[in-house]
Amino acid sequence: MSLATPLPPPSFQRRRLLLGALAAAAVPGAQAQTGGDGPVRLVVPFTPGTGIDLIARQIAPPLSERLKRPFFVDNKAGASGSIGTQEVVRAAPDGATLLVSVNTLVMNMALYPKLGFNPLTDLQPVSQTSWGQLLLVAGENANIATLPELMARAKARPGALNYGSPGAGTPHHLAMELLKNRARISLTLISYRGTAPAVTDLLAGQIDVMFLPIHVALQHVKAGKLKALAISSSAPHPLLPEVPTLNSLKLGDLDVDMWYGVFAPAATPRAIVDRLNAELREVLAAPAIAKAFETQGMTPAHATPDAFRKLVVADAKRWSDLIKAQGITAE
Repeated sequence: MSLATPLPPPSFQRRRLLLGALAAAAVPGAQAQTGGDGPVRLVVPFTPGTGIDLIARQIAPPLSERLKRPFFVDNKAGASGSIGTQEVVRAAPDGATLLVSVNTLVMNMALYPKLGFNPLTDLQPVSQTSWGQLLLVAGENANIATLPELMARAKARPGALNYGSPGAGTPHHLAMELLKNRARISLTLISYRGTAPAVTDLLAGQIDVMFLPIHVALQHVKAGKLKALAISSSAPHPLLPEVPTLNSLKLGDLDVDMWYGVFAPAATPRAIVDRLNAELREVLAAPAIAKAFETQGMTPAHATPDAFRKLVVADAKRWSDLIKAQGITAE
């Protein structure tokens, strides 16, 4: 499969490698493992208050304490996360600028062919931080009580049911498109600018079903305003143990959990990446982090740089294939 995003020109790649070599040479000994003692910017390519923002703000203080240098969060929202990501891609590869992102990073590759960067080659995975679950829910007025019932109604009347999405190419959108593709069903997309207006219409009965982050849906499920039909994980969620998984449909792998993680510019010396990874492993193991993440429906998860890269590459192919198969555009 050819990637939708063009690779950077050779001159750009050579420049990045040279910067990486200079960064490694400039900080000998122990400092080479941390990139120095100056401030570290954690770029969040979305607005404050999002799950990604919470991750960054939870890991910054313990990283500051452990590495004896200040870590601060810098929100650079816009263009579906591309503005903040581009800043990190262009930053000096010295460990002073890091990206905290989610799997929309690779979803955007096929949706926006002119991104100007390739996350698979222009970023170095440092560590995964967590998994986030999506819940497939139905509004009260839809009168859909179970996942099999949704499948049956969608097959009986193709396109009659609709579903909400907070924007093109979001995990909420692509999760439903994957389900449609595997189950060979048709639902009509109703697209919104953000999650809040979509939830408002879902509760009002203007739309029938949608995927929502578990922390967004849970209060409405508990109040009886939304019906939980399925969880995106490969196993039931502790907060809703009675809700079946999408994989219970036995239509192949329908696990659409969102991964979150930390990235560095591509040419960042491996010693810096490995040190950050090791410190994040300890930070993510803290009970306080698990409790904070739980408020956003997330579970801490650490991975080595190589394991995280493997996950990112596989996910990029998975969503690119789906986007092409379903004819999804960013419009």
